[in-house]
Amino acid sequence: MASSDITTPLGGDLPIANRFLFELDGVELGVFKEVTGLNVSVQTEEIREGGQNGYAHQVPSRMTWPNLVFRRGVTDSNALFDWFSKTSGEGFAANQNKLTKSTGAVTVIDAGGNRLRSWEFIDVFPVRWRGPDFSVESADPLEEELEVAHHGFRAVTQAS
Repeated sequence: MASSDITTPLGGDLPIANRFLFELDGVELGVFKEVTGLNVSVQTEEIREGGQNGYAHQVPSRMTWPNLVFRRGVTDSNALFDWFSKTSGEGFAANQNKLTKSTGAVTVIDAGGNRLRSWEFIDVFPVRWRGPDFSVESADPLEEELEVAHHGFRAVTQAS
């Protein structure tokens, strides 16, 4: 078997990433410590065949893509909140109530700063932004969170 036929973990060992870059239409919006929601499910429909009582056929149906949630420490950039503001409320009304959907991408970055793998998201738009919780009694770091909706993704292997 040729080595190109073997599927190996990225870099030979299981990859460890400590940063996740989020880009919107090719523009970097920020680096995050956590990204959740990268999955897809395929619903199935059951078809019962007359005379076949041993099983029912299962066929694929609609795909569902949950929202992505990005978390990071508060930064001095307003890019996430500005994007959110442009696609909702007065920003949405100023655009004649037309939603501008974008292409987003999440890229896994290793400790050496190398891009390991990306996922590109189709028709991305923000649906929730959450700022930090404030308490003088808390030692927790200040964080912000962004949730985005999308219509699916495709995996992209980075060139070596």
